[in-house]
Amino acid sequence: MDNGSQPQLVNLIISTTFNSFHTERRFSTDYTVGQLKRLLEGLTGAQPSSMVLHLFNKDGTAAGAMQSDDVQLGSLNLHNGMTVQVSDPTVRVGEFEDVSKVKKFELSEEEYANRAESLRAFKQRHKMGQFDEKEKELKSESVQKKTSEQQALADAITVGSRCLVTVADQPKKRGVVLFKGSTKFKPGIWVGVKYDEPLGKNDGSVDGHRYFECAPNYGAFVRPDSVQVGDFPEEDFMNDEL
Repeated sequence: MDNGSQPQLVNLIISTTFNSFHTERRFSTDYTVGQLKRLLEGLTGAQPSSMVLHLFNKDGTAAGAMQSDDVQLGSLNLHNGMTVQVSDPTVRVGEFEDVSKVKKFELSEEEYANRAESLRAFKQRHKMGQFDEKEKELKSESVQKKTSEQQALADAITVGSRCLVTVADQPKKRGVVLFKGSTKFKPGIWVGVKYDEPLGKNDGSVDGHRYFECAPNYGAFVRPDSVQVGDFPEEDFMNDEL
């Protein structure tokens, strides 16, 4: 690279021998090697006094060492894409990548709650999220209303009744109601159905708790609004195939 009166810029890839650090930076060609080392200290953690720089061409072949701190980069025949490899015998390999020795900043729940400029404090001041009492009240009312509606529908369902189950994006299924009420696996009111075909997801038990008895893959739990009780006799699948 020519060393003219106007400094030019050169793109160099910076790597080290002691960690996996790898980045591309642009440097002015009027910098000296000593100035470059001071810049690389902040990037790599190596000390300028013990830092050794080696140049490599784009094809990976060695292009020599940058030995004299007083030499300007413009006189080193640098090209875009060359690599400057930083080594420092005082730095242990992997030293700056071992986070196990980094002291972590931790706050107790009480300390965080007392911080005036935290996200939680901001939400409290502006009544947002969990601190929006009106929103919480509306949400609670909505949940209670939905639960009441599901309970009313469940009250109209009799265990032992034949039923037709309609769930969005699924084929309609016939079966018999064998359970209704609350469960341990999820809040709300559920109806347990034994299907006429093995189109279910369980055998009447979930997470080790049994709600009713049926063969594997014949049982399912659905919301009351998905269940219609009535005259839905078991279909004769064999005759349908004749």
